[in-house]
Amino acid sequence: MDLIRERALLDVALEEARVGLKEGGIPIGAALYGADGALLGRGRNRRVQDGDPSMHAETAAFRAAGRQRTYSGTTMVTTLAPCWYCSGLVRQFGISRVVIGEARSFDGGQAWLAEHGVQIVVLDDAECVALMRDFIAARPELWLEDIGEPEP
Repeated sequence: MDLIRERALLDVALEEARVGLKEGGIPIGAALYGADGALLGRGRNRRVQDGDPSMHAETAAFRAAGRQRTYSGTTMVTTLAPCWYCSGLVRQFGISRVVIGEARSFDGGQAWLAEHGVQIVVLDDAECVALMRDFIAARPELWLEDIGEPEP
């Protein structure tokens, strides 16, 4: 895939992140695409909204996609580098590619995924960077909770 196509795929995840922020949640969005490029599922981090610590954006997109015969050739697009939990999901089900909007705010498990054969593309998208930077500045306690860090 080329960067223009990948940026278009990121738009769906960004839309989810914006909705999550409006709902009072953490602005992280994701979308899972099939090998043919069809959108299988989309979702946003709903940890705050649902009171469910496992409802990360990638998890929500994966659940929305429903059961697939195979995940080989699929692409997970996420506005922020996936955490260890979501990286485990990618590995467990054999998702082939992860397109990351930004990895400045959080590095996540992207290096580990790459070491295990998952193709990683980091777009370093300005809107994703700004969305997380502004959120972290406004809600540092919620951000630290989300990434599993103790409050200062």
